Amino acid sequence: MTYCVGMMLDRGLVFMSDSRSNGGMDYVSTFKKLYSWKLSDDRLITILCSGNLGTTQAVINDLDERVNGKNLSGDGLLQCKTMFQVAKIVARSLKETIQEARGPEIDGNSTFDATLILGGQILGERPRLFQIYPEGNFIEASETSPFFQIGETKYGRPILLRGFDRGMSFSHSMKLMLVSFDSTMKTNLTVSPPFHYQLFPCDQIDNAVEGIISEDDPNLKMISEGWGDALKQALDQLPNFVIPGSQSDLFEALRSSHNE
Repeated sequence: MTYCVGMMLDRGLVFMSDSRSNGGMDYVSTFKKLYSWKLSDDRLITILCSGNLGTTQAVINDLDERVNGKNLSGDGLLQCKTMFQVAKIVARSLKETIQEARGPEIDGNSTFDATLILGGQILGERPRLFQIYPEGNFIEASETSPFFQIGETKYGRPILLRGFDRGMSFSHSMKLMLVSFDSTMKTNLTVSPPFHYQLFPCDQIDNAVEGIISEDDPNLKMISEGWGDALKQALDQLPNFVIPGSQSDLFEALRSSHNE
């Protein structure tokens, strides 16, 4: 399984992915799921991958060939004027790769499906963020939907919904990301470090920062333990649930006798 997040801030874009890949409990391996290309001096393109590993690697290789001018289709990423045009090329590559793997005899959903998060900037327009589906269509992040998740999304989503603020700093966004990833890997063993991340300031392509967070990283350990302690303290500070009717007296009496 996979967990990847792309986030759009006022300051720029933030990306993070895990690196766990498994074909069952007896076959677990590590693969990179964050890929980035700095093209010429005016564009940076980043992709996060979730789904069939063969499909996503084929798409990444296809994009590499387009970057290096080895793809004969003529759809080069250097020729795109906007990130929307980049999204169309990536979506077409994903769709065609899945269709080729499925073959004519397979209809509907298949094990070859994959989903991507695409983000970046071509100077002259603002940074943009897209989620691309196996069918070849995509949606763009907006003021009301400023982040995307793919893979094992349900455990980390409540953290992002409660904690996200477009005006937050990159440091604060990394803290929020790590809490979301920590909550996910605590619940689902198929999500695991190392985590790859990228921080991309608006209009500063040369200042993008990439890194890897290992399982024994002190930041991850501090945030994981601190978040667990903070949850316990917050729960203790909440008022107790009031049991309706006469049962409340009975429960209080039982609690008092137990404490004695």
